Amino acid sequence: MKGIGTDIVEVDRVASKIEKGQGFRELVFTPLEIAYCEKQVNKYESYAARFAAKEAFLKALGTGYGGSGIHFNEIEIRNNPAGKPELFLTGNAAPQMEGLNVLLSMSHVKAVAMATVVIF
Repeated sequence: MKGIGTDIVEVDRVASKIEKGQGFRELVFTPLEIAYCEKQVNKYESYAARFAAKEAFLKALGTGYGGSGIHFNEIEIRNNPAGKPELFLTGNAAPQMEGLNVLLSMSHVKAVAMATVVIF
């Protein structure tokens, strides 16, 4: 195993950053993620879970946000046809996924969202 990372975030914290309208949403999330979250009844819970997944991934890499060279909006969470979330790197970060297998689990309730990532 290469690494494991877990993150938990308050939904209200993510919601307030998005509501400020200063580009946080576009800085952190891909267009696909934004489209998905905006369709959800509790969209901020979905945004928060994806934010937690991105943080958990960077922790699993062992680098944190600053040390990886990967931007948040280059980490994309997609749901497969069965609804299972999967993590992909896009843009300049995509080559860093070569040879890596990633497992992702996300969960959220009204107040908090969390994610765990295992890289092997």
